[in-house]
Amino acid sequence: MRLILGSGSPRRKELLAQIGVFADDIRPPDIDETPLKGELPRPYCQRMARQKAAAVQAGPDELVLCADTTVALGRRILGKPENAGQAAEFLLALSGRRHRVITAVALRLGGRHWLRDVVTTVQMKRLSDTELNGYLATNDWQGKAGGYAIQGPAGAFIPWINGSFTGVVGLPVAETAALLQAAGYPLWRQA
Repeated sequence: MRLILGSGSPRRKELLAQIGVFADDIRPPDIDETPLKGELPRPYCQRMARQKAAAVQAGPDELVLCADTTVALGRRILGKPENAGQAAEFLLALSGRRHRVITAVALRLGGRHWLRDVVTTVQMKRLSDTELNGYLATNDWQGKAGGYAIQGPAGAFIPWINGSFTGVVGLPVAETAALLQAAGYPLWRQA
């Protein structure tokens, strides 16, 4: 069985390596990630992971792994900011508040599908103007749901989480390992 990673994220590749899993090929899908009108964050995240897995071209013996990470402030989905102004808007909304980070993982092998999501509560400290502007200047917000990555400079803004740290990074390792094993894919095979 070959493993196809349906993601161009270097973080997801690194997290898989932690459990001895190395993709045989990387095929990022190209899908529309626009939330549906009135769609809530958790169902949205699940739908994105499933659609990504379905969009990856794969043979019958190729196991496709895709994931989606969504930042939710109440019922609001904070996607990847289009520019620094939108990143600032997202970060100011998160400043001093708790929010949820949802990561859904989808596997597909032929006509079989597995899906699991993990919800982590994250507390962001109240940001000063100096901190916000300094962070925006790093450009680390680019391509990041909610405008930040916990494993980057914004980690200094996160004093507390309840849930999966690797889920916030973009791939909940424990849950992904369980899904891979359920699909019959061996962990540590390269070790």
